[in-house]
Amino acid sequence: QVQLVESGGGLVQAGDSLRLSCAASGRTFSSYAMGWFRQAPGKGREFVASVNWSGGSTDYARSVKGRFTISRDNAKNTVYLQMNSLKPEDTAVYYCAGGRYGSSGTHRDEYGYWGQGTQVTVSS
Repeated sequence: QVQLVESGGGLVQAGDSLRLSCAASGRTFSSYAMGWFRQAPGKGREFVASVNWSGGSTDYARSVKGRFTISRDNAKNTVYLQMNSLKPEDTAVYYCAGGRYGSSGTHRDEYGYWGQGTQVTVSS
């Protein structure tokens, strides 16, 4: 079955950077879009970023655009989220998501597979 395993979360200070990784297995990674979502305490899960099957097209939430970069390495079956200039409001559990199609957008139902999540905490 499809498995997504995130890593790279942690506790950082405002202004710092982190890179999240998500290793995928169980299907042809290079055929599907990948995404990152996040969920802060007491809030719903929200879209952060997505990348299409080839890595040639990306999309970002307005709140992270210009600070976060999503990328993928199809040879390594891995998707990344580089997070720069982190803010306390970026604190959340970050989830890797496997798309149902070659290109997937901002809606949760466009993703059929989810990782277990990795905690990112940004202190002020």
